Amino acid sequence: MPLCIGDTAPDFTLPNQDGVDTSLSSFKGSRVVIYFYPKDDTPGCTKEACSFRDRWDLFKLNNINVLGISKDPSKSHIKFIDKHQLPFTLLTDIEPCLVAAAYESYGLKKFMGREYYGMMRHTFVIDQDGRIELIYLKVKSENMANQILNDLQLH
Repeated sequence: MPLCIGDTAPDFTLPNQDGVDTSLSSFKGSRVVIYFYPKDDTPGCTKEACSFRDRWDLFKLNNINVLGISKDPSKSHIKFIDKHQLPFTLLTDIEPCLVAAAYESYGLKKFMGREYYGMMRHTFVIDQDGRIELIYLKVKSENMANQILNDLQLH
């Protein structure tokens, strides 16, 4: 059954860029943006990460945490964070990507006629009570942060 707005967000624990376990449940009481992305430091993923970085002050002002999730290892996340001065947490969901699968964000993809399994670019906003508030399955990388802020009416 697909995840819907109002559903309890699947809880998880994944290692962050420093190898420290991070759980969704530890953010209860504040909103959380969870965005799944294919690969560190690729064009679309960089645009998306930088969109959150560029609006970071407004996210923090409104007590909204941002968690980026990909299959990349901690070492790759650290380079990505350092290169682009990303102020938020990146998490590693290694194969078989159970967290991404729980959020229906890992599956069969097609690129240039080739089929493969990979991380899908999906974004979820979790409310203060741990329920799914917004779901974005068609993400425009460079505008994701602005779209979330607009949809939450935070300007």
